[in-house]
Amino acid sequence: MKLIFEKSIESRTAVLPPKTDVPDHFSIKAQLLRDKSAELPQLSELDVVRHFTELSRRNFGVDTNFYPLGSCTMKYNPKVAERIAAYPGFAHLHPLMPQLRRGGMLTQGALQVIYETDIMLREITGMARFTMQPLAGAHGELTGVMIIAAYHRDRGNKKTTILIPDSAHGTNPASAAIAGYDVLSVPSDKNGVMDIDALRKMVNEQTAGVMLTCPNTLGIFNPHVKDICDIIHSVDGLAYYDGANLNAIVGKVRPGELGFDIVHLNLHKTFATPHGGGGPGAGPVGVVEKLVDFLPVSLVEKRDDGTFVLEYNRPKSIGYVAPFYGNFGIILRAFVYILMLGKQGLRRVAENSVLNANYIKKKLENYYDLPFPGICKHECVFSAARQIKNGVHALDIAKSLIDAGFHPPTIYFPAIVKEALMIEPTETESKETIDAFVSAMIAIAKKTETDPHQLQGAPKSTPVSRLDETRAAKLLDIASIDRFF
Repeated sequence: MKLIFEKSIESRTAVLPPKTDVPDHFSIKAQLLRDKSAELPQLSELDVVRHFTELSRRNFGVDTNFYPLGSCTMKYNPKVAERIAAYPGFAHLHPLMPQLRRGGMLTQGALQVIYETDIMLREITGMARFTMQPLAGAHGELTGVMIIAAYHRDRGNKKTTILIPDSAHGTNPASAAIAGYDVLSVPSDKNGVMDIDALRKMVNEQTAGVMLTCPNTLGIFNPHVKDICDIIHSVDGLAYYDGANLNAIVGKVRPGELGFDIVHLNLHKTFATPHGGGGPGAGPVGVVEKLVDFLPVSLVEKRDDGTFVLEYNRPKSIGYVAPFYGNFGIILRAFVYILMLGKQGLRRVAENSVLNANYIKKKLENYYDLPFPGICKHECVFSAARQIKNGVHALDIAKSLIDAGFHPPTIYFPAIVKEALMIEPTETESKETIDAFVSAMIAIAKKTETDPHQLQGAPKSTPVSRLDETRAAKLLDIASIDRFF
């Protein structure tokens, strides 16, 4: 495809509106004006529309192709949720509109959505109360660790450390460190889960809590999770549940019943709202009864007359973590999704995501190494260690999948697996799509044996071929970026 400057034709223009006859009463500083010598392409409106429409067709997303990005749950989002989120009564609602004063009834629907989503998430997780304010999963993590800190301050505890497994999402130690804690990494055992004996040796009176993803990033459910929570509670620590992988157990088991005190959820993973590109997201945080007083302000309360109001009088609260209602549009989509599926539908989410992941694991286990061969949950992790013998790395396999029409899975994570290939099919993909993906992975594995050089040069079907990522990181040149448009 030609770059837009290559399409330029001398004197060709789009529609030019007449000059305004409204007097100009302000001036722009000279240094802010566009340089008159700047070159701009000369194109008709039709050429411009076609150019950018063609570019948009090259975007990759769950609406166009299979997106098996491990630990991210890149699944299809029902359009009914998008449609309801676009209702003018929601989409055009300004957060500064009054709640109960004159005209305030316009906000009651939004407040009720937040309130009822809170109630449904309590039922799903076994928590006593949720804050809907955190704007993403990592933001929810930070909020949760701040609540841990507030709890210990209130009790006069002098605790300094948070324990985190070595397979954790990288945001876990980052969130704990930002909240002021020292982070201790707990090793995994031979089965790929947190080593409970190592944990026992590390827990002491300085332990403020543990952050645990269950199932973990290897897709493995820790059978000792209840014992882990009991060990942490024995020193008045708190057990934090990273809900990024709730997709695998939603409707099947409630984190609160496993012993967790704090839960964050990724609405943009488990409850089918938009995901990727840096947002949007929502990471609500739920807590057990003894931690409710520490939740951020504000919370939506239901009054005796049936109306809803934001409540700010919370003396022990950790304060504000986000303005107004949080990321309301995402909360609304999750609200619709949960109501649409119901209890049995949510159970099927877990059942189908686990079924699809284990189907892929079984189909590919003879072609790629399996560091932990047992039954997985929502995702399976392979290793390309076998392919390295022929000079093919996980990166080469990922790039080759692009030529086959699939987005690559997560690679090189979790770091405890050499040449990791982390695949999450989600529950929304059909067997036909998964079979096509499996066939592509098998074809790549076979080509590793016969023509590894071709894989090392992938992708070959894209407008931009394999980039030198190391050189790009070291010699970043943003001055020449305009030549791509």
